[in-house]
Amino acid sequence: MERIEKFETYAKEAHKTALYPKDKAIEYLALGLAGEAGEVANKVKKIIRGDGNANMELIAEELGDVLWYLSELSAFVCKDSDDPFGEIAARNISKLRSRFERDKIKGSGDNR
Repeated sequence: MERIEKFETYAKEAHKTALYPKDKAIEYLALGLAGEAGEVANKVKKIIRGDGNANMELIAEELGDVLWYLSELSAFVCKDSDDPFGEIAARNISKLRSRFERDKIKGSGDNR
């Protein structure tokens, strides 16, 4: 298995497999992302409940599906960006640093 070092490389390769209705892209991608994240959560829940072994391979496989949807959704949201993952990541790090510097990492709400 080839290791992918950059999200940008992943996004370009993953996009080659993108088959979904472009006129419903945001809905399709957001629902797909939620569904795949739910599958990750369900596998972890079953481990906690004692119904499943801690099969990290299966969880990793589901995380790959989450990554695919995240990649496509990022590209849709940041259409004009050459590096949508990079843009999303930079925005998130900026937000997290600001919260950390203002001692607002804990708590809830978007506007901390």
